[in-house]
Amino acid sequence: MSKEGMAVEEAAVDYSALGTKHDVPPGYKRTEIGVIPEDWAVRYLGDIALLERGKFSARPRNDPKFFGGDIPFIQTGDVTNSNGSIISYSQTLNDEGLRVSKLFPRNTLFFTIAANIGDVGVASFETACPDSLIAIFPKPNVEKRWLFNALRSQKKKFEGLATQNAQLNINLEKLNPYLLALPPLPEQRAIAAALSDLDALIAALDKLIAKKRAIKTAAMQQLLTGKQRLPGFEGEWEVKRLGDVSVVKTGKKNNEDKAEDGKYPFFVRSQTVERINTYSFDGEAILVPGEGGIGSIFHYVNGKFDYHQRVYKISNFAADTNGKFIYYCLLQTFNKQAMRNSVKATVDSLRLPTFIEFEFLAPCFDEQQAIATILSDMDAEITTLEARRDKTQAIKQGMMQELLTGRIRLV
Repeated sequence: MSKEGMAVEEAAVDYSALGTKHDVPPGYKRTEIGVIPEDWAVRYLGDIALLERGKFSARPRNDPKFFGGDIPFIQTGDVTNSNGSIISYSQTLNDEGLRVSKLFPRNTLFFTIAANIGDVGVASFETACPDSLIAIFPKPNVEKRWLFNALRSQKKKFEGLATQNAQLNINLEKLNPYLLALPPLPEQRAIAAALSDLDALIAALDKLIAKKRAIKTAAMQQLLTGKQRLPGFEGEWEVKRLGDVSVVKTGKKNNEDKAEDGKYPFFVRSQTVERINTYSFDGEAILVPGEGGIGSIFHYVNGKFDYHQRVYKISNFAADTNGKFIYYCLLQTFNKQAMRNSVKATVDSLRLPTFIEFEFLAPCFDEQQAIATILSDMDAEITTLEARRDKTQAIKQGMMQELLTGRIRLV
């Protein structure tokens, strides 16, 4: 983290008393938005920043004569999906489109007021936008990065202010008088620096995770096809049929059988693994939903579990077959076959023959095991990085709550 203002001073107060009817702790004051430090102020959003609604006055809005040029035209989705840093856009205007719109400068802070209420992002390029976005320009005594985080932390409250029409929306009449607790400028900068450092760490972890996933994908393409052989192994690979090297069957349970604090994993028709107090199998298996996200959800397990009646269990592998190797083969090539053979009803669904007839290339057992071990190690590394990223995100959320309310001071 930045050294500037990073000595953390925890106010000697009972934090649980803040914002309640208890006496106000020393150094704090009660305001209309709660208990805040004495040297903080309560200000309207419209007093600390200029709010300007985006513009696109063309009718009809989707007339192609306005689009297709080289002028960025961001939408609410571009802000929502940006994770705070808008570096891409899904639409462009031509010169005629710009005449009915307005171009905002690089590094403008945008706020969504329709569909996805209260999402914020800073654009890294000049851009126009529709009136479902607001451009926010902080005044000289306000640090943009602090305001970005202050607004981001209030998303649920902004959603509560929204009006339900055809879709949720909020207007300037509600945003301009919105009250915020404003620290002195040096503390705003210190808060912004602390949270920016965590954002940078999260972004670095996301980038590393993406890189590790790409390496794993490339490794699967090479190792599971025999294009790259591991040292010490040779010999021809064989085409095998899943039904010849395993037993495939569905479960007998339904969603209502799950228990929130159940003792065993319960595999249902989604990526989420529920819990249950019974088990019908104890051992190595691969679980694949027969409905919902078919051909894209695979679970590998070795132990006691139960499973839904529309989930397929692949187990009891032949002596010359490694279950984890089959799991990676399914990840690699099952989707295309599943989609070709899916049964069209209200949803795509898989039938037993799709599994029985699934074919894959396989070397000897020892090479299968060696390949599975390499890919498992890659998965473990990715899982560790994801856990670190998730923990960092949780730390940031906690820090935002404490820093933006003044419960923890940066001095």
